[in-house]
Amino acid sequence: MKAELYIARRFAFKPRSLSKPTFIVMASVAGIAVGTAALILTLSIVSGFASIIEGKLIRFTSHLQVRQPDDRLFPETRHDLELLRQTKGIVSASPFLEMNVMLRSRSRSGDGKESVVPALLRGVTADEAGRFLGSDNAAALMLHRDASGALPVMLGKTMAETMGVRPGDRIMIVGIGKEGKGPGIDSHDSIVDLLSKLDLEVARVAGIYETGLNEGFDDIVAFADLRSMQARYHPGMVTGYEANVSDLRALPSISAGASVMLGYPFYSYTVYERYANLFEWLKLQKNVMPLLIITITVVAVFNIVSTLLVLIIEKTKEIGMLSALGLEPGSISTVFMAQAFMISLVGIGIGNLLAIALSLFEQRYHLITLPEKSYFIKQVPIQINPADYLIVSAGVAVLTLLFAFIPSRVAASLKPGTALTA
Repeated sequence: MKAELYIARRFAFKPRSLSKPTFIVMASVAGIAVGTAALILTLSIVSGFASIIEGKLIRFTSHLQVRQPDDRLFPETRHDLELLRQTKGIVSASPFLEMNVMLRSRSRSGDGKESVVPALLRGVTADEAGRFLGSDNAAALMLHRDASGALPVMLGKTMAETMGVRPGDRIMIVGIGKEGKGPGIDSHDSIVDLLSKLDLEVARVAGIYETGLNEGFDDIVAFADLRSMQARYHPGMVTGYEANVSDLRALPSISAGASVMLGYPFYSYTVYERYANLFEWLKLQKNVMPLLIITITVVAVFNIVSTLLVLIIEKTKEIGMLSALGLEPGSISTVFMAQAFMISLVGIGIGNLLAIALSLFEQRYHLITLPEKSYFIKQVPIQINPADYLIVSAGVAVLTLLFAFIPSRVAASLKPGTALTA
């Protein structure tokens, strides 16, 4: 072992009269450990939050959709579906039908009160229903109408709570017209004309789904079987086709390829374009990360600087003795640089262990809960990413050495005579 490293280890972890490290060294190690753990946990939480919300958004709909201008309905053809499935990168494709309706329910208390909410009624195939709703809910949704002719629908949890309904309850679907050419209401229509244009349908709540995405999702989207919707409202017509891809990183190019494959008047857009506001919000969360990292890192670095300055004061006579024995100023500077590196390594190691322990503990027991209506999730999401641990550890170590240069030069500048008489 080189002399400088040996002296640095003695200075850092072997005080003159005790067998344990000094309090200031322990405090410095603890500060670096807490700072490192805080950085890692912050990155893990932000990454986990973004990953979960993005996954929910993608599962709620498909990776890309193909429609016609003004969201007008068009005939479903096997030729279009085959062209879409032949597009490079697409692994599955299916038609869907969407309708803006009103859902009406009666109060379960029997007081005669009614609840009316706007909804987007979405007809999907069995495969899509199974992917998003699960096999049991999909099976309930695909049931044929019961003896009363009620259409099975799947409501979001928030919508069901607003309407006060449970699985098995009857609700009323109120639509306008069957042509799919807009609202179909003229300002000069009489009350009789307006009532004649209302399209009323009895539905049965087949089940309740929950994504945790309340605003614009669980509170407004209802699912039904595509074929049942077509038979009742628009025979053979669809709103568009939806597809899933094998590689989300290539989604923009695959979406463009789908538009080219189907040709005019079809156009396509991705889930990132459809929910651009939410994905921009997730990016905003990530943009705050550099500021948090810089803040916590600076605290940890100044902790090292202050520790080294205190150690220099504590070891002033030892520094003078080493200088008198012929140790060069550069070597003395190396001693304190090595000392800072050793302290930071111990702190970084403990910080990594603390971060992984807290992460695993929270993943296992979910002690920290969140209001789902505000954050779209019930527990704090933590994604353990080895790259985060490596980046934080390397960053703290490099910055520690960089800022340790100043106190190490202070130690090297001490004169032997002044240091020995201090």
